[in-house]
Formats: sequence, C-alpha cells, structure tokens
Amino acid sequence: MAGKNNPWGGSGKGDEPGGDGSSGAGGSGGSDGPRNPWLPGGGGEPGKRRSASIEDIFKGRGPEGPRRAGGGPGGPTFRLPERPGGKSWLPVIIGSVALIWVAASSVHFVQPGEQAVVTWLGGKYSDTLDSGTNFTAPWPINMVEKENVTQIRSEEIPGTNTEKLILTGDQNLVDLSYVVRWNISNLTLYKYQLADPRNALLEIGEAAMRAAVARKKLDEVLTGEGRAEIEQTVRERMQARLDAYRSGITVQGVEINKTDPPSRVEEAFKDVSSAQQDADAAVNRAQAIAQQVLARAQGDASEFNNIYAEYRLAPEVTRRRLYYETMESVLSKTDKTIVESGNVTPYLPLPELQRRAQTAAQPPRPQGE
Repeated sequence: MAGKNNPWGGSGKGDEPGGDGSSGAGGSGGSDGPRNPWLPGGGGEPGKRRSASIEDIFKGRGPEGPRRAGGGPGGPTFRLPERPGGKSWLPVIIGSVALIWVAASSVHFVQPGEQAVVTWLGGKYSDTLDSGTNFTAPWPINMVEKENVTQIRSEEIPGTNTEKLILTGDQNLVDLSYVVRWNISNLTLYKYQLADPRNALLEIGEAAMRAAVARKKLDEVLTGEGRAEIEQTVRERMQARLDAYRSGITVQGVEINKTDPPSRVEEAFKDVSSAQQDADAAVNRAQAIAQQVLARAQGDASEFNNIYAEYRLAPEVTRRRLYYETMESVLSKTDKTIVESGNVTPYLPLPELQRRAQTAAQPPRPQGE
C-alpha cells in the first residue's frame, strides 16, 4: 500500500500502525482526501453536520442528538396551510363538517305513501311527518323512523304446511287456513299504543275465526256461501276489536284458503262425502221421475177435461168416437182375426199362415251345411 493515497485521509504511509498521528487511523491530518464515515466526528471539520452511524440508528439518535417522538429535533414538521392573513383553516373545516352534519340529519324526504315518527333522543314521541320535505332538529336530538302506511300486508294463518283444527257448530273438526290483509291507518298509534301490534292482530284474527266457525255446521263451512259469510263476520269482528284497542290497524279483508277435514279422518270423511253425493244423486233422479209422472198426469187430466167439454155438446157422437178409438187401440195389439158368419164364428190362424208364408219365401239351404 506504500506510495498510494489512504482512502481515509493522508498519504499511504500514514495508514501503517504506529505511523504519524496526523495521517493515521485517528484524524484527517489536514488532507483533502475522503473523510472516515465511521469516526465519531465523521472525519469532518468541527461545526459541520455529520452522517448518523449504525449505533446512532439503532439507538434512535441523530447526528445532533436523540430524536423526539414527533419527528426531528424541532418536533412535528406537518402543518396545515394558512389562509390569506395568516389564519388557520382548521375552524373553517370544523364548521363545514358541522354544517353538513346538520343539513344531512335535519332534512328528511318522506316518499308518497309514507309517514315518519319523530322522537326526542330516540325515546319520547315528538311529531309525525307526512309525505314531502320535512325539517327536524339534527341527530341525535331528533331521530326519524319512516314507515309505509299504504302498503297492504298479508298474514297467513297458521302458516305453510301447518294444521289448525277448529271446532264447528255440529261438533266436527275442520282444518282451516286463511289470510288476513291489513295496513297501517294511524302510524302513531301503531308505534306506541300496543307493544306488539302484529302479534295482537294474529291473536284477534284467530279468536274471531274460531267464534265464527263455531256458529256454522261443517257443510256450511265447506261450501262457498258459508265461507263468504264467515269471512265477512271475521273481518268485522277483528276491526271492532282493533279499534277498541286503538291499534292504528285497518283490516282490508279476510280470505279462507283451505277447509279440509283432519288428516287422521280424511279417508273416512271422503267415504262419507261419496255416500252423501250418491244419496243426493238418487234424490235428484227420484225428483226428476216424479216431475215426469206429474206432468204426464196433468196432461191426461187436461185431455179428459177437453173431451168432457166436447161430450157435453154432442154426447152420442162423442160416445161413438170414444168407442171406435178404444177398439182400435185394443185390436191393434192382437194378431187374431174374427169374421162373423151367421151363427158360427170362424177363427183364422193368421199367425200360422204368416209363418208358413215366410218359410216358403226363404231360399233353400245348400246340402252339407
């Protein structure tokens, strides 16, 4: 390495052990060569900034001393831009956010067919808002809950694939299911009058249906006319009870979907129904025959009355005509001919003669048949 420049400063001879302290591993020796970065002073002149060593990096220190939590030696360096005049933008930002929050939570757009309930701090009732644009105090001072009051809601009782047995007036059981259609008529009463208005609707509907079916026989429940009467009765009773409770609910209609016998006796019920249908068919046939006989009798009586009226006008002529008509009716049904000749009444076997004539008229059969 003799004769070469020391990369840490000084001439090449200064890097030998025990060499001149001005150019050895200790100092710069006034040389213009590179500085030693591993030295505490960085090999630079006093007063100049040096680079941080590895130990400084791991110990959290900089060239000028320990770093602060906010950044460099002087604390945090991030600052908001200033407005003209040297004032801060922070109050403006806070005011804008507050204005947006007030506008967003104070203006409410209620759609047609909807109403909204306003409460103080989420608990005490304050007001009811109709459809349109409405204004309230910002959240959480005023809280708004919207509800569609024109929507027709349906409740199926007792639900899908569920059996509900109801006792009829003639002590029979019927598996009956029905649908209740309703809507909200008063949102304030609906929200705050009853603890659970939907459950109250279901309970009232079931009680009204059982009371209406208990006054009808099984045949009336199964027929269309009886079912229509039950539906009307149930709707009226439900509405009367809901109005008494001030529930804010209007029953739009009740519709019976199914009226079947219980599943355990369904086969026996089908047999009874079949026998009943056969009996009804026999009664209908008997009534039809009776009507035919009655019509025929009425026709004969009318004909007799007409003949009697003619007989009164000309008795002898009418008597003869009746005699001839009667004899014609009787003799037309016999195959005997009687010819009067003196005191002897010969008999002509006309049927035998006719049989012989028919036999002679038939062609002879071939032999061998």
